[in-house]
Amino acid sequence: MNGERDYSLLRRRMVERLMREGVIKSKKVEKAFLTVPREEFVWPDIKSLAYEDTPLPLGITGQTISAPHMVAIMLEEFDLKSGLRILEIGTGSGYNAALMAEIVRPTGKDSINQGHVITIERVPELIKFSKDNFDRTGYSDRIDVVLGDGTLGYPERSKKMLYDRIMVTAAAPQIPYYLKAQLKIDGIILAPVGNTFMQTLVKSIKLEGGKMKIEEICGCIFVSLIGEDGFRF
Repeated sequence: MNGERDYSLLRRRMVERLMREGVIKSKKVEKAFLTVPREEFVWPDIKSLAYEDTPLPLGITGQTISAPHMVAIMLEEFDLKSGLRILEIGTGSGYNAALMAEIVRPTGKDSINQGHVITIERVPELIKFSKDNFDRTGYSDRIDVVLGDGTLGYPERSKKMLYDRIMVTAAAPQIPYYLKAQLKIDGIILAPVGNTFMQTLVKSIKLEGGKMKIEEICGCIFVSLIGEDGFRF
């Protein structure tokens, strides 16, 4: 059995385990996890650990690729559909963005609705790493990677560029103001909110008039969101 088949088998076993545990619930999330090769998004020297259900370090950047179960929880809560426009804060290796791009890609009658992901990263080394990963795995046409302060959204501070979904993959002291401003009515922001040691995954739905409906999902631990409306070190 060659290396590619080994990873394919490990990927399927991981998905089956997450389904048994009730973490993966929907067919669209299952399909995305089976399709996107996580081994292509981990740091090269720990590729053999790609399908362990644990966060993995991204070289010496101080950032991580989240554990598969946490990624699955977030995707299930995000309620993605074909054609949605997504903003992600914290690209990391690009794995989460690739999963989202896989779910929102146009299919069949939805082919005119071009789902797309814009993802913001502040670490230049990870910009290059994620872009290389997207090029290699075929997601570059559906994902734009931007270097910047994710707490300001994209374009920065704009209230005219609105998104269907905004996902924050780093711990925030609160949901940044400009992200709420850039979310469409009925859109969802998903973010770990708390201190630098422990957070709660918070799902916020934007109602008419700009009020946010808040739901707490689960406890979690993420690296810190650094920026103007995040943590400052």
